[in-house]
Amino acid sequence: MRKSRQLKNPEQEVRIFRGRALLAACLVVALTAALMGRLVYLQVVQHEVYITRSEKNRVRIEPLPPTRGLIYDRNGVLLAENRPTYNLTLVRERVEDLDATLALLVELLELPDAEAEAFRERSRQRQRPYQPALLMSDLSEAQIARLAVNRHRLPGVEVEAQLLRYYPDAEIMAHALGYVGRINAEELENLDAGNYAGTHFIGKTGVERQYEEALHGQAGLRQVETNARGRVLRELGRSDPVPGRDLTLTLDKELQTLAYELLDGRRGSIVAIEPASGEILAMVSAPGFDSNQFVTGIDVTSYRALQNDIDLPLFNRAIRGQYPPGSTIKPFLALAGLAEGVITPDTVVRDPGYYQLPNDSRRYRNWLRWGHGRVDLERSLAVSNNTYYYTLAHELGIDRIHERMTRFGFGQRVGADVFGESPALLPSREWKRGRFNQPWYPGETLSVGIGQGYWMVTPLQLAAATATLANRGTTVTPHLARAVGEEPLNLPPDQSPIVLDNDQWWDRVYAGMEEVLTGHEGTARRTGAGLEYRMGGKSGTAQVFSLGQDQRYNAAELAERLRDHALFMAFAPLEDPQIAVSVIVENAGGGSTHAAHLARAMTDAWLLEEEAPEVEELRERIDNDDATVTGN
Repeated sequence: MRKSRQLKNPEQEVRIFRGRALLAACLVVALTAALMGRLVYLQVVQHEVYITRSEKNRVRIEPLPPTRGLIYDRNGVLLAENRPTYNLTLVRERVEDLDATLALLVELLELPDAEAEAFRERSRQRQRPYQPALLMSDLSEAQIARLAVNRHRLPGVEVEAQLLRYYPDAEIMAHALGYVGRINAEELENLDAGNYAGTHFIGKTGVERQYEEALHGQAGLRQVETNARGRVLRELGRSDPVPGRDLTLTLDKELQTLAYELLDGRRGSIVAIEPASGEILAMVSAPGFDSNQFVTGIDVTSYRALQNDIDLPLFNRAIRGQYPPGSTIKPFLALAGLAEGVITPDTVVRDPGYYQLPNDSRRYRNWLRWGHGRVDLERSLAVSNNTYYYTLAHELGIDRIHERMTRFGFGQRVGADVFGESPALLPSREWKRGRFNQPWYPGETLSVGIGQGYWMVTPLQLAAATATLANRGTTVTPHLARAVGEEPLNLPPDQSPIVLDNDQWWDRVYAGMEEVLTGHEGTARRTGAGLEYRMGGKSGTAQVFSLGQDQRYNAAELAERLRDHALFMAFAPLEDPQIAVSVIVENAGGGSTHAAHLARAMTDAWLLEEEAPEVEELRERIDNDDATVTGN
């Protein structure tokens, strides 16, 4: 009999069900425990970590840039100010699609192609994480309005109200003040990250660069609450920035303006110094340029135009222009000859119109080809006799000339706070050996004796040397700052005055320089007509190219840029010098006419507080003198 088959086993099914249910329950309990454990870990153990992260998403620290210090002239006239403006900034880390955002900004701002490329380049400039990059300055009202309407489409983009540097007399003051500009990647690497956080501009040249630390100030911070898109909702706290200190310069705005107008569009420089203090009263290089263009970022077309301008408006001739000093150095050489015992005030040289070295057939000519006859010290300065100084230079020799001229500051930087100054060149035997691997020749000493050859000076150097001459050997350090904040600029006193064996030698040199302007043979006698004070000066003519042995200089036959440079140095009054001036006008011909009149106008304005003659009147005087007066 076959056994019946059991189709169901209820007990087994119950056991299976109970096992599965228990397993499921255990799994649920385990997962619940893991979840609860994770929650406890996040809420309790990692509480501080995640609350900090949360706060960072909701609260952020923003830098507050300081207000840049203002710049004034010696009389309190404002030369560099800050005006309110709106800038466009971008934090790259908060932008999801940088290319799309930039394309939208270019469209909203209506930028031309050339500016659009520069705009994109600025967005890629290296920046510290979460620091705003400056894309554009000085937004117009229309641009601000379009950005505000589309703000929801521009996460990470902000319009910030800031103060922007502005120069009221940009062209006149450009080279002396310098300018500020956007911080570039190289500067960013070397700046204090904390102090310059939020700052987009830095001094690039001139006084702005020299006194950057004082003018910049100290950055502050503020704590703000933001929404999920990074927009500021409210301010939670702040540490205010410390404004930059104001700067008072030694410059006199009126005298600076006069100097620029006197140059009348010609290439050149005028520097005026107060001999007693070394304060620079005026320091002009012409032509100038609009320095305000560089603050917001000059466009490519305008910058190329300045770079390609044949007159080099970006070149600071006052401190970097190097010119042969010509006959302006004759008073300094005369003092060197007296100090070294090579000449006395009464030494007479016979001038036949030329000088010859021993055993040399070459003739080194005086500017007056038939000569001045018997020439003593004072007359040598009044008529600017070359033969006298050929003789003196040969007897002194290049070694003693170099040593004595170094004491007057030639061949070295003389300014205390003049950024970018060139030392120019005072040649020596060692210099030539190192530069050309050649010996020094006697004929080169003669060229140096009349301020030609290798010798080069800057207008600032020449003015500083003139101030030392006016001070009877007491040297002062030319400087542009009078006070930084409330602190006056204190310079160390002169430690190495030039002392002569006989103090009357200064008077004899002064007498010759006065004869330049008032003597009947003086090279600048027309300039000195009607002087109301005693003034000493010396004209100079710097050759642009050398003439052959028997060639004669004829300006009318030369292209304008091949003509001689005109120089003049002067100080006044002789008995109590208040101003020392150097003037260089490129390719203007003889210094006894063009440059001398400009120097006289400067001293008149400073000493007599008179307005200078109109430019047209001055130009007419110069033209008349060019036709009647000769000399260098």
